[in-house]
Amino acid sequence: MPPPTVAGELGDVRVLVTGGTSGLGRAMAEALARAGARTAITSRSAARAGEAASEIGGRTEAITMDVRDPRSVQAGVDEALRRFGGLDMVVCNAGIGMQTVNPRFLTEPQPFWAVSPHGFSDVVDTKLSGTFLVARAVVPRMLGAAGGRVVVVSMNTSTMTRRGFVPYGPAGAGVEALARVMAADLAGSAVTVNLLLPGGATATGMIPDGVPDDARAGLLEASIMGPPIVWLASAQAIGVHDERIVATEFGDWLAHRSG
Repeated sequence: MPPPTVAGELGDVRVLVTGGTSGLGRAMAEALARAGARTAITSRSAARAGEAASEIGGRTEAITMDVRDPRSVQAGVDEALRRFGGLDMVVCNAGIGMQTVNPRFLTEPQPFWAVSPHGFSDVVDTKLSGTFLVARAVVPRMLGAAGGRVVVVSMNTSTMTRRGFVPYGPAGAGVEALARVMAADLAGSAVTVNLLLPGGATATGMIPDGVPDDARAGLLEASIMGPPIVWLASAQAIGVHDERIVATEFGDWLAHRSG
């Protein structure tokens, strides 16, 4: 069953997408922009963020932010709030992949003891600490306003424990646990937290060159994240909280929820 499209525009919705210049973040930002949302995308590079925002078009804006740095995060969030007058949704997506510690991780997995401390920290700081820092900066503002929505981008459970996937897998497991705790802390409030994951490996820059054509043909398109993120930003998702939504199963999940 193909994922349904969400009727209507998101003209009043203001969204911050971290790591929105490429991969899953870019695909979600594009979908949100097409639906009419005011969307801010972040990157460590001001030039890269500006170029991507221009390419995405619509009401997309660029924010310079290093999610590993608390001061950079706070400055970026403050800038997004200044431009938009508030935030209705934050998508905690920023992350770096296994290529940073092992360019041949799919064909020549390396054991955890071969990973450098710096490589480990960079992946964990970007994905796990970055999610914490961004949510920590945004959620109090949402609690003080009319509420808001936090979407945390996760991964398949099998990836979290896959051989040779330190530190990417543990970072993903930590993010998933963090999102569950955030959801528990926010239960009964006007701020919701949900997990969203593709449901398989995606054809993004995190997949190294040299992958066989047959394997590459089985990769999911990043655009699979579009329908669920637009739905999560829409009025139809009011009150949806502490859910783990798999993009490949979104249509069936939504039908079951509505049934």
